[in-house]
Order: sequence, then structure tokens, then C-alpha cells
Amino acid sequence: MVAPPSAVTAPHAGAKTVLAVFTLLLAVTQLLWLNFAPLVGLVCKRYAVSELAATMLVLVFPLIYVLLSIPAGVLVDRRGYRFTVGWGGIVTAAFASLRIWDDHFAVLLVAQIGMALAQPFVMNGISKLVADWFSEEHGAIATGVGTMGMFIGMAVAMAVTPGLVASTSLRTAMVVFAIVSWSSAGLFWMFGRERATTPAVPSRPAASVRELVAQRDLRILFALSFLGLGFFNALMTWIEPILAPNGFDAEVAGTVGGVLIGGGIVGSIVIPALSDRARRRKPFLIGCALLALGLVHPLCTTNRQGSAYGLSAALGFFLLPAFALLLEMCSEHAGREHAGNATGLLMLMGNAGGVVMSLLVELVRGDSGSYLNAVWMLNGSLIVMIGLAVILREHARQPGSGNT
Repeated sequence: MVAPPSAVTAPHAGAKTVLAVFTLLLAVTQLLWLNFAPLVGLVCKRYAVSELAATMLVLVFPLIYVLLSIPAGVLVDRRGYRFTVGWGGIVTAAFASLRIWDDHFAVLLVAQIGMALAQPFVMNGISKLVADWFSEEHGAIATGVGTMGMFIGMAVAMAVTPGLVASTSLRTAMVVFAIVSWSSAGLFWMFGRERATTPAVPSRPAASVRELVAQRDLRILFALSFLGLGFFNALMTWIEPILAPNGFDAEVAGTVGGVLIGGGIVGSIVIPALSDRARRRKPFLIGCALLALGLVHPLCTTNRQGSAYGLSAALGFFLLPAFALLLEMCSEHAGREHAGNATGLLMLMGNAGGVVMSLLVELVRGDSGSYLNAVWMLNGSLIVMIGLAVILREHARQPGSGNT
């Protein structure tokens, strides 16, 4: 029997198990998304396609996320996260297996599109799962663990994929990733249960997009997601050419990106835990953006490899935990019964920001060949984030509220 909310002071083993298998599956979706990010040159050469075409193997994910984020959030609220996330994992694994037939670029692109269609149905379950299993006192750290899985998947994709392909073959690497995909999907179906059976029709109707957008603080959170995830995606997409004028080759740039994500993994545990302890979100969100603002320009202009690694680790530590804070604040402001739909909107805006700001970097750079103006633009997005975070209201919490 589950203890009453007021009697529970710490997450029990069941909650941790569910969060662990979800985090693993979420990490795998990010791994599959970025498999081809460090292989653009190889794809261009092997399939005789342009750099833009090769990059589409990665860009289809945020593009499709924008289209399906809201439907995925609604489905999470209506059918529950076990159903939605579980089937998202199965579809992901099926299309990951399709990549084994790597003779044609079109097959790889179809496989990436299929996995991109499934990704929102996995990712948008995080807030609903946390609301189901964790109290508000542990909400941010639980969300931080989930988002940590995202960053681990990204880091593994960037660090492991090139070496695995080089030491074996592209097809063998795709076989390995397909096995990992089926394993993670299977584990979620085995252990990713819900605390209570989710009714086919919720007792309270799902909030409409209009109702959610009508809330002032949710609008601010959606804007913060647009700018924050837009900043991160743009920086990661263009990190190699941004650092190239400083004397860094593709290998060093890839390592810088990996170190940044590694710093984010650590920060996603530390900062949300501090936020839970302080029972405040807003000051930590403002602090994350402020500290990130002070690190971006030095990182993008340094010509010292050691400094680049240190600055990228610090930037990741302070920047990436902001995503966990945004997710938890979104769930708190929307109400936990509407967490799936609200998360869908938050992720829609974040992925839209990723597409828009990645394209803006190229537009701002123009024909100059220098990315310095684009770096200033990225700094500007952080300044706007700080201003929005200042006017965002803190959600009122009561001690002992929530679940496990």
C-alpha cells in the first residue's frame, strides 16, 4: 500500500526504479538523435550528398518535434505515460533497426524520421511521471535525473559513435544501437508502471492549449524554453565552425561539446537538488542564466585548449540544469493533472527555438566568415532569458504535498 502523501518523506524504491528505466530510454532517444552529428563528413562522402542533406539526419528531430509535441502531451494526459512512453520506445527501436540497412541514404533518412516521430511521445512523459511518483520536495531533483539521461545520451552519441564506426563499420554500429534500443524499450515495459491505473477518460478534462497559454507564467516559461533550448541547440550545432578560427580542429571541438554536456550532467543533479532543498526555483534559474552569460564569449574566443575545456564544463554545469528547472516549474504552474500537455507545449517551444536560432546563427554570420556576431546574438538571448526569469512568479508550495 502506498503511504499517504503527507506521510512520505523520501522516494521509495519503486519510484527510483521507474525513474531509472525512463531515464535510460530517454538517454537512448538522444543517443539515436545525435548518432550522425559527428559523422556528417562521412555521410557526405559515402552517399555523395551535400552537407545540408547529411545534416538533415539530425535536424529532422527538432523539426518533427514541433509538429507532434502537443499531440504527445495530450496523449500522456489522456492515456498515461506508461502507454505513451512505452509505445514511443517500441517505435524508436523498430526504426533504429531499419538503419542496419545502410546501403542507401534514403533508408537512413526514413529511419531517422521514424525515430523523430516517436521521440516526443517518450520525452513528454517526464513531467507526468515525476508528478505521479515524487512529491514537490523531490520534483526538481527527479526531473534533473531524467534530463541527466538526455545529456548522457547526447554525450555518448558524440563520444562513442565516431570511434565505434571507425573500429567496426557503420552497419555494425547501427546493429549495436538497435540492440540498445530494444533493450531500453523492453526494460521500460517491464518496470515503468504507473502508481494508479490511468483512466481512458480523465476525471478532469485535459486543459486546452488556449487555456494553458492564457496563463501568464506559463507563457513566460514557454518563452524561456524557446530561448534556452534554442541557445543550446544553436551552440552545439555550430560549435565546430565557431571554434575553428581559434585554432581548434573538429576533434577538439567535439571534445568541447562533450565536456559541456558532461558538466551539464553533474549540474543537473547538483543544482535541482539545491533548488529542492531551498524550496525555490526562480533564484536558481536566474543564477544559471547569469553565470552562463559570463562564460559564453570567453569559451567562443579562447585559443587555449585547456581553457576551452574548463569553460565548456562550467557552462554546461550552469546552463543545462535550467532545463530541469523549467520542466518542474511548468508542471507546478500548469497543475500536475495537466503536466503532459504543458510539457508538450514547453518542448514544442524549445525545439522551435532550436530550429530558429540555429538558422539565425547562419543568417547573422552571413558572408563574413566570422561567427562573432552570432556569439553576441546568443549572448543576447541569455540576457532576454534573465529578464523573463526576473518577472516570472514563484509557484506556491505546501510542505508534504505531492506523492512519493
